[in-house]
Amino acid sequence: MPVHQKIVISASRRTDIPCYYMDWFMDQIRKGYFEVVNPFSHTVSTIPATPDRVAVIVFWSKNFAPFISGNYGDILIKKGFHLFFNFTVNSESSILEPHIPQLRERFKQVKTLCAAFHPDSINWRFDPITFFQTNNGPLQNNLTDFEWIADEMADLGISRCITSFMDDYPKIRKRIAKRPGFSFSYPSMNTKVTIITKMEQKLAERDISLYACCEKELLNALPEGSHIKSSSCIPNDLFVKLFGCSLSIKKDAGQRIRLGCGCKTSKDIGSYRLHPCHNRCLYCYANSASM
Repeated sequence: MPVHQKIVISASRRTDIPCYYMDWFMDQIRKGYFEVVNPFSHTVSTIPATPDRVAVIVFWSKNFAPFISGNYGDILIKKGFHLFFNFTVNSESSILEPHIPQLRERFKQVKTLCAAFHPDSINWRFDPITFFQTNNGPLQNNLTDFEWIADEMADLGISRCITSFMDDYPKIRKRIAKRPGFSFSYPSMNTKVTIITKMEQKLAERDISLYACCEKELLNALPEGSHIKSSSCIPNDLFVKLFGCSLSIKKDAGQRIRLGCGCKTSKDIGSYRLHPCHNRCLYCYANSASM
């Protein structure tokens, strides 16, 4: 009988499963597999979902409250899975993130996850950095609470922050075209370098390392002496150290390697169509333009 190398499940880049779809997720765990439709080729793949085949489950979310209240983490650990968390915690903005809890509530969630699973199993994502205007007013951004969030994360023992600047997707342009008076702005490379090096300095003061997600051009423009690294939001090499498992550490060919994505191979089990995200973030690349 062949011995299969265990895999990593990503849940998910395509939607917020911990917030909205944990009942569905656990149903598939009980079945022992996921059926995943490729969003581009529309082919269907069967992904194993048993602890003898899956080493680590990576959960992505902006609101882990339903995950925590449902005690799903403890259930999955007892089944034999290792868990890792990509928790996006941005500044409060009812414009950009209308359905996200207030920061203090999210801090409580991070604290709960740290206590249950250890800070080393959590990436803090401050993502994306966004500039915008409303009604021809002054240029705004979502960096207003960055230092407050950094303070809270440092106090909890979080040591990694991942960031990127907002990308310009056609569906985002179509979405904001339906919002008179609102527009996004895209900073120059010099401005990006200034911003991210200041972030690096603030985080270094708190013993937090900064990583840039899919920002190869920006990384190449950084001044000598910067310690900002390319991000791997699915860091299989770290999982090997944390959990003692054997995993492939090849880069994920399905991700944006050309743009600097450092994610290692995994199986993403979300669906843009079947699992629409209800966070309704204005800059989202996953939701439809008509939201």
